[in-house]
Amino acid sequence: MAANLDGQLVVAISSRALFDFEEENRVFETGLKEEPSQGSNKDGAYMKLQLDRLDVPAKPGVAFSLVKKLLAFNTDVKRVEVVMLSRNDPVSGLRVFRSADVNKLNLERGVFTKGRPPYNYLRALQANLFLSANPEDVRAALEAGFAAATVATHSIHAKSTYPNEVRIAFDGDAVLFSDQAERVFQRDGLEAFQKHERKLAAKPLPPGPFMPLLKALHRLQQDGTPQMRIRTALVTARSAPAHERAIRTLMDWNIEVDEAMFLGGLAKGEFLREFEPDFFFDDQTSHVHSAAQHVPSGHVASGVSNQLS
Repeated sequence: MAANLDGQLVVAISSRALFDFEEENRVFETGLKEEPSQGSNKDGAYMKLQLDRLDVPAKPGVAFSLVKKLLAFNTDVKRVEVVMLSRNDPVSGLRVFRSADVNKLNLERGVFTKGRPPYNYLRALQANLFLSANPEDVRAALEAGFAAATVATHSIHAKSTYPNEVRIAFDGDAVLFSDQAERVFQRDGLEAFQKHERKLAAKPLPPGPFMPLLKALHRLQQDGTPQMRIRTALVTARSAPAHERAIRTLMDWNIEVDEAMFLGGLAKGEFLREFEPDFFFDDQTSHVHSAAQHVPSGHVASGVSNQLS
């Protein structure tokens, strides 16, 4: 019988999101600038460097902690599948899998497209999440209906304070929820936003791109193993009275978060530093940059704040 990924939490991740390939990427980018007319030969130096370093394990990248902890749910039953989905070439893929083996990450599957957009394979993989360092691929994945984020490769890496907890923090509007209320805020200002949300407090917000991931994490928590658990946090610029609609929306979805921070516009970075997530997702680049100074962070190019002009 053919293998399948039914019922599993599937994370598709690029090489640069999982491992620190920033030095190698600079070689690739240099090749693009110096040999713009060389077609497929432009990445030759990059491929050679990866081959020369085949036996040198890559260092962990920004999303390494998240992946390692999620894979720890695979004890008696396979509950989580992590698939490499990368613009890298197959030769570079050899180093990725060797680095995974050295770091005791049980990765079995990978798709390497040698420069072509890889997001087309998300549907076949039944992916719940796509993490990449390529903003174009992330935007295309979001437009196709997948939860996706551009990893801030300069982020501080996760601490090891909670080895038995997968800790994930989410922004609200345009991430867990739709950008419906955010549009009111940007068009009419804070007072109109607060009035709008107070009036519609009992009406659930439409789901955002990361609602299915939160639901999948909730299932994993319920069906998981005693050795690992998931702790989630909603970290939002909302404040009272707009907090009520956010809470009621989660209740309507039958999804619980462990912590909720209604910050009323305060910088999120220091609060995230205390929560210590393995990853934080936000649609606002300013919030991502602030958070990246403290925790692993990713930009969700979704909603009105990320509309291309």
